[in-house]
Amino acid sequence: MNPEQIISLLPYQNPFLFVDGINQISEDGIKGHYTFKPDEFYYEGHFKNNPITPGVILTECMAQIGLVCLGIYLLRDKINSENQPQIALTSHQVDFYLPVLPGEKVAVTSEKEVFRFNKLKCTVKMLNEKGELVARGLISGMMKV
Repeated sequence: MNPEQIISLLPYQNPFLFVDGINQISEDGIKGHYTFKPDEFYYEGHFKNNPITPGVILTECMAQIGLVCLGIYLLRDKINSENQPQIALTSHQVDFYLPVLPGEKVAVTSEKEVFRFNKLKCTVKMLNEKGELVARGLISGMMKV
């Protein structure tokens, strides 16, 4: 399964799709990226005259790339036109270190901790274009095909 196929199976669409591409994927982890568009609706009110990307959106980006894309890859042998993946976030703990501004590109790296009984737990981190740590944490979810 190639990166384009994985992205096409995501259960999201604009304006709630936070995956531009997948750079690397294996049984053990994934690396992907996303650029936050300057005209996203949430920048208008977060924060007034000083827009930054909300933490919940950064967490969602980390989950889409680091958990959902990896989960689709891990379940690739069970996915077909009749069995589409269903994903539910079950828990997350993320620490934030730097803001992400409108127009900024981020890279997400995820390492699989556990994948058992279709529950996936990953250590995920997000870096900005300078390679600085933006956020990191643990994200878990349930996968069903």
